[in-house]
Amino acid sequence: MAAEPTRQWSKEQLQSDDVTKKEIIVFLQENASEQFLSEFNLMGNVKSVAKSAKKEKMIKAYNHLFETKRFKGTECAENVTQQLKDLKVEDAQDKVKKKKPEVTVSEEPPKYSKTTLHKGDKINFPKKGDTVHCWYTGMLEDGTVFDSNIASGSKKKKVTKPLSFKVGVGKVIRGWDEALLTMSKGEKAQLQIESEWGYGKKGQPEAKIPPNAKLIFEVELVDIE
Repeated sequence: MAAEPTRQWSKEQLQSDDVTKKEIIVFLQENASEQFLSEFNLMGNVKSVAKSAKKEKMIKAYNHLFETKRFKGTECAENVTQQLKDLKVEDAQDKVKKKKPEVTVSEEPPKYSKTTLHKGDKINFPKKGDTVHCWYTGMLEDGTVFDSNIASGSKKKKVTKPLSFKVGVGKVIRGWDEALLTMSKGEKAQLQIESEWGYGKKGQPEAKIPPNAKLIFEVELVDIE
């Protein structure tokens, strides 16, 4: 039975530039069994193997060799078969983990709806923490306007400018935070926001928004920083 080789490199060394792919491949080809080399596609010319392999995979093979002790002359057919099965299961699990989307903090269904009135550029979308600049008009369900930064009628002489705030971080009602993250620069949309994502049970008396009011906004996303 062949003597078990000793580890040549630590985890830190393997991750650094001090150890190259070719060095790992040479070590594996000299010490691992043929079946092991075949599984990790390490058979053949070192230069050719290194060209098509990623270093991360070589490090994984290096560590796996010492974990399974599948050195030259130490394997039996039964062990090889079982290890092959284990490796395939492990790889399949890794692929599932990579494909599985991140679970959001809350899977609560959205409490707003959006109707696009004018399409944006479909390229520039705000991210959480970005500063957005918006024109807007807010209405109750009966059409009563309770707020707007767009000059109209008797307000034409009043200087107005887009509302600016950091989106997605709680600076405005949740309905706005959630909806604006789905809009692209230049888009204009009508938002219908349930009271839970608006001003809730308290409403906002100073703005004449009653408790539990469903809100309707026309919002135009004019710029993103």
